[in-house]
Amino acid sequence: MKHKIRNAKKWVLIVGFMIISFAVTSTNAQKTQNAALAPPVITSTADKAAIQTFESQVKGYVQLRNKVREDAPKLPKKSTPEQIQVYRTALEESLRKARGGAKRGDIFTPEISDYIRRTLKIEFQGKDRRELRDIVFETELQGVVLRVNYPYAQSAELSEMPATLLAKLPLLPKELRYRFVGHYILLVDRESNVIVDFMPDALP
Repeated sequence: MKHKIRNAKKWVLIVGFMIISFAVTSTNAQKTQNAALAPPVITSTADKAAIQTFESQVKGYVQLRNKVREDAPKLPKKSTPEQIQVYRTALEESLRKARGGAKRGDIFTPEISDYIRRTLKIEFQGKDRRELRDIVFETELQGVVLRVNYPYAQSAELSEMPATLLAKLPLLPKELRYRFVGHYILLVDRESNVIVDFMPDALP
């Protein structure tokens, strides 16, 4: 009888250990998944300053862009494709005039560029990133001319940032988006498709 009781206690301990182990494993897996989507921890004062400067530059562009947009002729509710094209062209030209002195690196400063390169280098490590690289580099990019204040070629395919990468980069307002062009990363106006800035050697 005592032998059976000892065996029963033994099995209770084993089952209890298995339950605890499963719970710990599940918790660790959840933490790992959340860590993959969470932005990287920024410990450097220089990185924080670079991100703040980047966000300030982006905010300044959006304010200028919205003012230009308000001054542009309004589209009728039922616009024809021709009217939409005329509007987009006028908006592009107005933005180009308003940012007459803009050049590459005004927003992607050396400091924020260094931070982005380091972040993407970490993200593109390991065999599990092979699929991510395929997504980025599979896009046909013929006809894309990298030039600040000029539109991303409409004839080119769209190269959007994978969500896992977007989560690691400085957040953008709704008016802007990141795009890949080969090893370059672009900052593009969503409505006018104008290239606001771009940086080379973004991807490892």
